[in-house]
Amino acid sequence: MKLPADKNSKEESMTNSPERRGLTRRELIARSFAAGAGLIVGAGFVAAPDAAWAYEATALKPETMATLIRMARDIYPHDRLGDEFYVLAVKGYDTAEAAPEIEAGIAALNAAAQGAGHAGYLDAGWEDDRVVILRGMERSAFFQKIRGGLVTGLYNQKAVWPLFGYEGESFSQGGYINRGFDDINWL
Repeated sequence: MKLPADKNSKEESMTNSPERRGLTRRELIARSFAAGAGLIVGAGFVAAPDAAWAYEATALKPETMATLIRMARDIYPHDRLGDEFYVLAVKGYDTAEAAPEIEAGIAALNAAAQGAGHAGYLDAGWEDDRVVILRGMERSAFFQKIRGGLVTGLYNQKAVWPLFGYEGESFSQGGYINRGFDDINWL
């Protein structure tokens, strides 16, 4: 039979002491998973902190890819679209051929953000602040390249079409004449 520990006993002071040293089992397991995930995933991994997507950059730095995704969302903002659609739209820039130009463009974007008082483009917390930074760069060749690529990269994804109410091309289904062309019940 075990007697209850005295309030001043050494056993109780060791378990409740804020000066405890070492790791608990829970902390050890959590840190082991984090370290193991870092080894498995690799260095070029970009993951959404609030969504279920991830992308492993091959030619671009992970920070560059994350900035490019944020830039894409700020150029064509759609609250209904998840970041994974923007990742697919800019994935084509993650090549060895495009990397130097993209890295230089993102460096210029970060420099513009620093000129506006932010540590970098991603650190500009408000969308309005980021839009001001983008407006300052909108005449640059880099901005025009990204904006132009997003038009097809984002809007040509068939998975995006239903989110905008677009049913796709109509020719293969008999054309618009037979599919509601003259539905004007709103009149």
